[in-house]
Amino acid sequence: MSDWDASRYHRVSEPQFDWGQRVIARLKPVAGERILDLGCGTARLTQEIQRASAGGPARVVGLDSSGSMLAVARASIPHAETAAAVLLVHADGAALPFRSAFDAVFSAATLHWITDHQAVFESVAVALDAGGRFVAQCGGRGNLQRMLEHTSQLQAAATYREYFHDWRDPWNFAGPEETATRLRAAGLRDEEAWLEEAPVNLETAEKYADFVSCVCIRHHLERLPLQLRDRFTQDLTARAARDPQPYTLDYWRLNIGGRKARG
Repeated sequence: MSDWDASRYHRVSEPQFDWGQRVIARLKPVAGERILDLGCGTARLTQEIQRASAGGPARVVGLDSSGSMLAVARASIPHAETAAAVLLVHADGAALPFRSAFDAVFSAATLHWITDHQAVFESVAVALDAGGRFVAQCGGRGNLQRMLEHTSQLQAAATYREYFHDWRDPWNFAGPEETATRLRAAGLRDEEAWLEEAPVNLETAEKYADFVSCVCIRHHLERLPLQLRDRFTQDLTARAARDPQPYTLDYWRLNIGGRKARG
């Protein structure tokens, strides 16, 4: 799988940024705290965490497995004082290279791209210091169901069928019950998990095609020869135009919380 088109993602990812702002409100960062942004992407939210900390800046580490995302992130941190308080790390979110290093781990719009949630939660527990908290959100059960019904139908169509014979979903849209169980198994306490409906209306065919081709169906497009990629996106967009709410993505967000025991 090729890397993200990070510059384009930085431009179209307003929904993810808006959701992330609400997760930061749950995080309630405090001056001087050591905070990990797991799956920082282009670091828009990483910088917001640093700015939002009460009483002064937090010390924030942004971590992502995408080199292109981190390249855009480095270019997006404009001021020397902000850059000094934000460190960027290239690493796997399911195998964090930290031990007892953070007062909090934050994540938004990332964990559904890591299929092994148990490994993520165990790695988060190791990275947290005693009493540290985990505050996250990702795509949850039922996420993008209507859009994925459309893509499944297209994958089965004669034009595209040969390219998807061994298709496996690249995401994990988990539910709250199994998520709470995994948090407890990882050693996190005060665990909580709940689903939140968060539809996104992209308004026009052009905006819909631009967004989904960058964010939602990049794995599908990667399977196709170059000459069929635009056609697949156009066929999907035409189906979205006939939805009860045209050009609307039926997002469901899975909110996650937990805390590492003290001592």
